[in-house]
Amino acid sequence: MTPPAHGNPHGSDRSLGAAVHELVTAIEPISGYHRVALRAALGRILAEPLRTAVSVPAHDNSAVDGYALRHADAGHVPLQRVGTAAAGHPYTGTLGAGECVRIMTGAVVPAGADAVVMQERVSRDGDAITPEPWPPAGNNIRRAGEDLQAGDCILEAGRRLTAADLGVIASTGRAELNVKRPLRVAFFSTGDELRGVGEPLGPGEIHDSNRYSLYGMLTQLGVEVLDLGTIRDDPETLAGALRQGARDADAIVTSGGVSVGDTDHLPSLLGEHGELLFRSIAMKPGRPVTVGRFDSAWYFGLPGNPVSVMTTFSQLITPALRRLAGEAQRPARRMRVTTRSPLGKTPGRQDFQRGRLVEGPDGELEVVSVGHQGSGVLRSMSEADCFIVLPAERGPVEAGEIVEVEPFAAPLIA
Repeated sequence: MTPPAHGNPHGSDRSLGAAVHELVTAIEPISGYHRVALRAALGRILAEPLRTAVSVPAHDNSAVDGYALRHADAGHVPLQRVGTAAAGHPYTGTLGAGECVRIMTGAVVPAGADAVVMQERVSRDGDAITPEPWPPAGNNIRRAGEDLQAGDCILEAGRRLTAADLGVIASTGRAELNVKRPLRVAFFSTGDELRGVGEPLGPGEIHDSNRYSLYGMLTQLGVEVLDLGTIRDDPETLAGALRQGARDADAIVTSGGVSVGDTDHLPSLLGEHGELLFRSIAMKPGRPVTVGRFDSAWYFGLPGNPVSVMTTFSQLITPALRRLAGEAQRPARRMRVTTRSPLGKTPGRQDFQRGRLVEGPDGELEVVSVGHQGSGVLRSMSEADCFIVLPAERGPVEAGEIVEVEPFAAPLIA
């Protein structure tokens, strides 16, 4: 990997799609896994495919409370009740002609029976019943293996395990499984003007919001985070922070210091001590993004403007870190809706404006702009619940036009 040409301070702007493809192709997932108890696997990434040794359910069972009977007895009524089957307490006999068994939901269907009639659809006279109407063969029976067959691959490697996944795994009787070790990510902000929360501000100083946004986004990805704090605009100090991050983590994420100003030292440090993959993307907000490697760690240098940080993290860093963590890639969920708001747009870069999904008069979803789209207006991210994704070649958008939106991802349960 080589630095961009000096004639263009940004190098050749890649499209976002090309940058993501280049990055996930170059990244090799981390190695190493842990064997954990099933409950501890929630939110972790599966290290290997999971197969079931048993069928689920293990036997034909009743889907309702009612009576198990033989379809061959249709028309020969009443039927005589000869026993009861409850969940965990099967009827051990074999159903004969003219017989039925009282059965509860989840109970094993008795031998000889091939249908279950709901209790609400019978008339009873002591231990004799008459179905009204007569059920078809197979009625209200859950077949053995209809959920999972023995030998089935139930979950593929690279899946981040959900609550439903834990239930599926538990249904096969498995108590432990192998999951990828957590990805470790170091992060810090740069800038002499930054102060921590709770500190008083001097002339020209601002509170460091980016570290808190980055902490939240990294935590929601389920990674282990190492907060290296706020680093001043000094090449030697920045190099020390990068070395620490590379020593202790798999990846480093920074905010600020990656543009073309006199105090933007991080791209040159990466060029001197690491490998530079690219340093600009044709997207708005967030054009100046520096990506490469520092020692053994992947490095992602984000812009300093807070909305640019969150947007570039969402669109570029998230798929990269998922790849590095060993998680299977999945495309962002997008949909086409009508915009209620006119949207300013200049052709040239793919634009990610902030919007909010609302219900239209016909019940269909629509989107409204949250207003000011400046890259420093962090409140726009807090008020929004989606990106309005406008293609690079598109110009201004009128209210009533169809646009593509990308709802913000829901937080992971970890």
